Amino acid sequence: MKENSKANILLVEDEENLHETLKLNLEMEGYEVTSAFTGTAALKAVANEYFDLIILDIMLPEIDGISVAETVRVNNNQVPILMLSARNSSADRVLGLKKGADDYLTKPFNLEELLLRVDKLIEKNKRLLVKEVIGSVYEFENNVIDFDAQIANIYNGKKVELSKKETMLLKLLIENKGNVVTREKILQIVWGYNVYPTTRTIDNFILNFRKYFEIDSRNPKHFHSVRGVGYKYTD
Repeated sequence: MKENSKANILLVEDEENLHETLKLNLEMEGYEVTSAFTGTAALKAVANEYFDLIILDIMLPEIDGISVAETVRVNNNQVPILMLSARNSSADRVLGLKKGADDYLTKPFNLEELLLRVDKLIEKNKRLLVKEVIGSVYEFENNVIDFDAQIANIYNGKKVELSKKETMLLKLLIENKGNVVTREKILQIVWGYNVYPTTRTIDNFILNFRKYFEIDSRNPKHFHSVRGVGYKYTD
């Protein structure tokens, strides 16, 4: 099995024979595949589960692939989308890419090429935009975090023991300083969830960080929630 054996793919294709062929080949490559045969089912799956990639046919029952891609993007979900189409016109390709597809393949396609593109899109998605690589110790406004020891010496002279999850989340946010990290990314990287919990898990962690590190936790300077999108650290 490949390194990316845990990668979770949503396959949205209503042509049953092609769907089965693709599913089988993707599973042989070590991917986990969730099936959807309509646009409605695709959007329902995306709302409830984390995916590393969506393979999306344009011609679908109920809601077409272009509308599915558009809805996914409107909801601030940046999951890579590989669009499939039986239509070969450049206008269709441009429309697909404009509405949120990251890549576009015309049917009939070479299976090897599809698998290569899938691999590339997933790898690209895995690399979070890291603005700053931080070491094992990080300081900001009289707070010192030791990631290896999972301890923080905070501005008021107190020492806080951090849980493993708190440490991982702190590191992820600080490495992406100034950028919003989506809730989906956090749940996948820190918690390893595929299915989203309904709890306010991350919110509670952010509240803890404000309690530890913010001089005025009601008016946070460092740990921010960006409504409907994710969370951000600024120094």
